[in-house]
Amino acid sequence: MPLTAQLRTLLSIALLAGLVVGIRAEEGMSQREPTAAATTLSEKSSAGGPRSGAASSQATAETRKLPADSTTRQTLALPGRTLAFTATAGSIRLSDDKGEPQADITYTAYQLDDADRVARPVTFLFNGGPGAASAWLQLGNNGPWRLDINADQVTPSAAPDLKPNAETWLDFTDLVFIDPVGTGFSRFVATGEDVRRRFFSVDGDVSAIALTIRRWLEKHDRLLSPKYIVGESYGGVRGPKIVRNLQTEQGVGVRGLILISPLLDFREYSGSSLLQYVASLPSFAAVARAAKGSVTRADMDDVERYARGDFLADLMKGEADREATNRMADRVAALTGIDQEISRRLAGRFGVAEFRREFDRRNGKVTGRYDASVKGDDPFPDSTSAHFGDPSGDTLIAPLTSATVDLITRKLNWRPEGSYEVLNGAVSRAWDFGRGMSPVESITELRQILALDPKLKVLVVHGLFDLATPYFGSKIQLDQLPAFASPDRVKLAVYPGGHMFYSRDDSRKALRADAEALMKQ
Repeated sequence: MPLTAQLRTLLSIALLAGLVVGIRAEEGMSQREPTAAATTLSEKSSAGGPRSGAASSQATAETRKLPADSTTRQTLALPGRTLAFTATAGSIRLSDDKGEPQADITYTAYQLDDADRVARPVTFLFNGGPGAASAWLQLGNNGPWRLDINADQVTPSAAPDLKPNAETWLDFTDLVFIDPVGTGFSRFVATGEDVRRRFFSVDGDVSAIALTIRRWLEKHDRLLSPKYIVGESYGGVRGPKIVRNLQTEQGVGVRGLILISPLLDFREYSGSSLLQYVASLPSFAAVARAAKGSVTRADMDDVERYARGDFLADLMKGEADREATNRMADRVAALTGIDQEISRRLAGRFGVAEFRREFDRRNGKVTGRYDASVKGDDPFPDSTSAHFGDPSGDTLIAPLTSATVDLITRKLNWRPEGSYEVLNGAVSRAWDFGRGMSPVESITELRQILALDPKLKVLVVHGLFDLATPYFGSKIQLDQLPAFASPDRVKLAVYPGGHMFYSRDDSRKALRADAEALMKQ
């Protein structure tokens, strides 16, 4: 999952995560550029032991050590087939360039039995945030078992019952779910602020995940397998950067990259950027149309043309042109169903938080940020200030946490001490996005990895009603790519739903079909 809407940080933790996007200045967020390349983590295994002078660090690390990996044999009965596979819940220890242990990164892996390990693909999946564990993707979409996380039906007290996932990707690829440090059961084993600053940074995080992937491939003898990367929400920043690191630093080639509800570039989603209004408008209109009946991406063609045409032209004229501003405000009111007077007062420029409250304020309701087609009660409907959470995301944390812990400890028989962090706000608050004039973006790395490997395929997928990472923002970014990023190599798909659109049966099935097609090309 991705991003949390409520954290007062530079970014919010993006589900499915997830998590960032639709960043708004009124949500108390600012932007900073990426740090310079973080200190490279050592490729040495901790099995070699600490070097001289590291005895104290090693002793500290051993007190925080996770249990040995647990491997179990599993059988899953699904419609029309039965899958026999090996499940492993465990961890990989990362050390610094002196061989001193830094962090234990946990993973959950599923490998189909009796398969050709050279020919069979293996896919690495992670969520965003920063601070989101991979549980959102594992139990919401890809794994062998699934939890119902449809936000308009699930409540915090809902029974966290897992059931076989008929749409699991295990039929066509092995799966490895990675929890970055501070999420899931992953943890630091070194003390001190330096190690935290390194891992809780854009480049340090990328280095750690890329190294974890390589180490897993070595550990399980899968270096020759076709490899795929899946990232959700802030995973849109992680994904291209990790593929680039694997290509150029780890010596690992990647066949395909799938980005789910991604954020690709922070520049256009905050501050005074006018493009944030362009990116959000089609999703606002989609929510209004969904309230009257089913809607698909094809139904939004008129809004998309208006958003990048007359709307953008009137927006650029600014409030100095009252005629253009009123014309734009009235059209926005018509598209969203929000009162014309309110739209004119806001000059047709709705921020995400403003839309969420005004869309059904007459009934004391607020929309979700992850999925604006989901509405909940405003706890303070008479307040002049906004004091509400996200009815499309906050309800999922309790059942998802309980279901994941039960799966890992009971079914997979791995029992770490400590709490499982499905969405860790402390990580987001501590994250270093860099300082300077250039906000974080991964479009640069996306161009680089596509140019470097002409065989690499990319699939970008979004939900129509996602206000955290609106699909039209990615559409604008992808349209700027050079000709070598042709439609047969880079595909954008948009399904009904929100940030975790895969909570809807039809959208989950559509994503599975698109992912399988990419891997079989």
